[in-house]
Amino acid sequence: MRKLLVLALVGLAAQLVDGSLGMAYGLTSSTLLLLVGVAPAAASASVHLAEIGTTLAAGVAHWRFGNVDWRVVTRIALPGAIGAFAGATLLSSISTESAAPWMAGILFTLGAFLLVRFARPLRTDRVGGRLRGRFLGPLGLVAGFVDATGGGGWGPVATPALLVSGRMEPRKVIGSVDTAEFVVAGAASVGFLIGLGTEGFLLPIVGALLVGGLIAAPLAAWLVRIVPAQLLGAAVGGVIVLTNARTLIRAAELDGPVPPVLYVLLAAGWVAALVLAVRALRRTRRDQAAAAAIAAATVGVSPAPEVVSAGLSSADTPAAH
Repeated sequence: MRKLLVLALVGLAAQLVDGSLGMAYGLTSSTLLLLVGVAPAAASASVHLAEIGTTLAAGVAHWRFGNVDWRVVTRIALPGAIGAFAGATLLSSISTESAAPWMAGILFTLGAFLLVRFARPLRTDRVGGRLRGRFLGPLGLVAGFVDATGGGGWGPVATPALLVSGRMEPRKVIGSVDTAEFVVAGAASVGFLIGLGTEGFLLPIVGALLVGGLIAAPLAAWLVRIVPAQLLGAAVGGVIVLTNARTLIRAAELDGPVPPVLYVLLAAGWVAALVLAVRALRRTRRDQAAAAAIAAATVGVSPAPEVVSAGLSSADTPAAH
C-alpha cells in the first residue's frame, strides 16, 4: 500500500511538471519503475496506459484554459500515433539502448539552445506564417517513436522543436503537445498489447500513476497559463539539459569526480539562465508599461483627431501590450 501511495505521488508530481512544461511525465515515471526492477517494455507499457487517462484530463483542462492550437494537434497526433505504435511493437521484442546516447545528444543541444534563447528578451512580435505540415508530420512521427521506445520522450522531442520555431506561444505549445499525447499514448498501448499481451501491463502501478496524474492535470493547465513565457522557456531548457546529461554521462562511462562536477556546472548554468530570464522579463514589462503610458497620455491630450488616431494605433501594437 505504501509503495502504491508513493507511486501516486510520483504520478501527481510528474503530471504537474508535464502539464506545466509539456514534458517529463513518462521520463519521471519510467525512471522510477526501472529503478525498482521493472522490465523496460513493461515499464513503458504501464506508463503509456496510465497516460491515456492523464493526457485526456490534461487535454480537456488545457482546452478550457485556451492553451490548445487544434491545427497543430491534428497535424502531429496522427504521425505521432504511427510512430508510437511502431516503437511499442519494436520495444516489445528489441532493446533500443544503443540509440539512447544519440537521441540524448540531440535533446541536450535543443535544451541548451532554449536556455540561451529564453535568457534574452523575447521579441514582442511573432515570426510570420504558420507551422507547415511537412515539419509537423515528421516531428510527430519521430517524437512518437522515441516516446514508446524510451518510456517517455514525446514532450522532450516535440515541445523544444515547437518552441524553437518561434511561431507559437509557449503555453499553446505545451497545451497542444499534451493534448496530442492522448492519441499517442493510446496507439502505444495498442502496440504493447499486441507485442506483450495483457500481462505486459502492471495494473496496480497503472492505477496509482493515473490517480496522481488526474489530480494534478487541472492545476498544471492553470499553472502554464499564468507562468511567464520567459521563465517557462528557461525552465523547459534546464529540464531537457539535466535530464539528458545523465544519459550522456553514463554512455561516456565517466566516473570519479567528473560527473558531480559536470552536474554542478550544468545546474549553475541553469540558475544563471533563470536569473537572466527574470531580468529580461522585468525589462520587457517595464518597456511595455512605458509604451502603454505614452500611448494613454497621447490619447488623453488629443488636440486633434489625427493625434487621437495615432495614439490608438500605437496602443494597438504588440510592444504596447
